[in-house]
Parts: sequence; C-alpha cells; structure tokens
Amino acid sequence: MNDAKQASARSGSFLQTLSAVLWSFFGVRKGRDHDRDMASLNPVHVIITGVLAGALFVVSLVVLVRFILG
Repeated sequence: MNDAKQASARSGSFLQTLSAVLWSFFGVRKGRDHDRDMASLNPVHVIITGVLAGALFVVSLVVLVRFILG
C-alpha cells in the first residue's frame, strides 16, 4: 500500500516521461539519468507512454511499408 502512495506522489513532467521512454527505445541510458527517472517518474505514466509510443512506432512502420510497396 505504501508503494502505491509513493508512485502516485511522483510527478515528473510529460516531457521527462517521453524522454525516458524514447531513450529506452533507443537503448542508451546513463545510470544517473535512470536513477533520477526512477525517483521522479510515475510508473503508470511510463507504461502508458511506452505502450502508446510502441503502437505509434508499429503504425508508422506499416504505413512506411505500404507506401514503399504501393
């Protein structure tokens, strides 16, 4: 229960969350930046942003392939 309260108390900005997700997609992240993100970002927001960014990536690949083949 205490973990849930801690997670909801974290309030990173949308740009911080998006930056963390995009860097994780790229696969390069400094340890201190990772630690800072873990301390400040809400895990639920990170998961939602990751799912949406992943879906956007897949849709853009499908559109690109259809454009090239069509």
